[in-house]
Amino acid sequence: MIRLLLLLNALVPVVASAARQPNIVVVIADDMGFSDISCYGGEISTPNIDALAKGGLRFTNYYVNNMCLVTRASLMTGHYPKTAKPGATLSKNCVTLPELLRKSGYTTLMAGKWHLGNHARAGAGSPNDRGFDHWYGIPGGAASFYDPDLLTRDGRDISHEARNDPDYYFTDALSSEAAGMVSRALDEEPKRPFFLYLAYTAAHWPLHARERDIAKHKGTFAQGWDTLRKSRLDKMKQLGVITPDCRISPRHPKIPAWNDEKHKAWQERRMEVYAAQVTVMDEGIGKIMGLLRKRNAFDNTLILYMHDNGACHVEYGEQRKGPYLPGKTRDGRPMMPGNRPDIMPGPEHTYQSVGYGWANLGNTPFRLFKQHDHEGGDRSPLIAHWPQGIPRKGKLEKAVCHVTDLMPTLLEATGVKYPEKFGGLPILPHVGRSFAAAFAGKAVADRATIFWKHAKGKAVRDGDWKLVAQSRGRWELYNLARDPTELNNLAGSNPEKVSLLGKKWQAWQDRQ
Repeated sequence: MIRLLLLLNALVPVVASAARQPNIVVVIADDMGFSDISCYGGEISTPNIDALAKGGLRFTNYYVNNMCLVTRASLMTGHYPKTAKPGATLSKNCVTLPELLRKSGYTTLMAGKWHLGNHARAGAGSPNDRGFDHWYGIPGGAASFYDPDLLTRDGRDISHEARNDPDYYFTDALSSEAAGMVSRALDEEPKRPFFLYLAYTAAHWPLHARERDIAKHKGTFAQGWDTLRKSRLDKMKQLGVITPDCRISPRHPKIPAWNDEKHKAWQERRMEVYAAQVTVMDEGIGKIMGLLRKRNAFDNTLILYMHDNGACHVEYGEQRKGPYLPGKTRDGRPMMPGNRPDIMPGPEHTYQSVGYGWANLGNTPFRLFKQHDHEGGDRSPLIAHWPQGIPRKGKLEKAVCHVTDLMPTLLEATGVKYPEKFGGLPILPHVGRSFAAAFAGKAVADRATIFWKHAKGKAVRDGDWKLVAQSRGRWELYNLARDPTELNNLAGSNPEKVSLLGKKWQAWQDRQ
């Protein structure tokens, strides 16, 4: 009898947790490098993200796509982006994650940039049209942090909220709005689980941050990118997020040695502003975590943190224009865009980017950047935290996964089935596979084959082999098990493998 009672008591938490679907929070950061956050090797203080890693899993072989829009398309649909067709709108033959979760009883919430529709606040293709009950953010892909373009709440123009508030800062607003949505959902329908998609624009250009936040990072990057890349490499090896024998890629040829850099003070300031953007985001994530704890919802909330692509090298030109760039500041001053060393970034009238040198640091130890499909363009951290569902604390997960795997993973975690039809239309089967078994410590097979094609890159990873090219360049071949930083091109010595993988990539491309 005693043994039976002990067995029943042991089963109670499992049955209780299974009886209620978990809340889900997916946090996606914008244009950040694989090693930027502290728990993956960076100098930037991210205590709240680090706490998620300490209490959950860090994935070390997680892939995304090479730009913002295409990663978000795969995240929302479980498809490769060309199939999802994220141009004017997402394809109606793809069902979105919030659509499925809402149909199964979830309250669906979004705060942040959408970047998947026709850049309109409402109507076909907007977040509210594709499954979200509530949305605060911008429809486009980039915006001023002080005066964001097309600021929206559930399809309504609310630009005045930023323009009439001298203390407005987009990252803080996203965190506060997300917290408010979650709090209301817990108040109004406490028995319904919620899904929150928190899509920050940090740390995408422009380099906008308040002086008090920039000051916290003064001097952090004074050693320059050469020394810091080496120190990051050492820390990453200690953390186990790369292998002990991993070699760092060479400094990109467009980047001078730090000792030869002519504008050190300006360069440091660029990275200080970038770091400030990241730490303000981290504080916002902490705000959400604190709310969930206060409302006794933290233990049964699955939180995922990731980046949408690698760090961005783009040097913002003085003549560049777009709807994301206001003509004037809110108080009427002229904008002064461009990466000009005579103007320090951060204030509202500036519009600058972090550039080649610091993006190379962010993507340590990998090659290249956003827009490319070498490892620097499409490798991302992935942190999974769920006290009731992930008993592994502070562990590393080495299975090879891709952003198209997120939808099937979340559907398995919530018990939601993927349909053959939705809204009366046939739905394409998703291409990913669930890695939810990793949450319980079970072995997850590596994703067999992953494909990419967008912007300046194309690639296929098949087992340990990766075939990759820049723009219209020749195929390069790497064995990632032996050469994770793509330093030894084997295309010349292994033409059979190049031909085999090239045909596999072309067959996939022809099906899209």
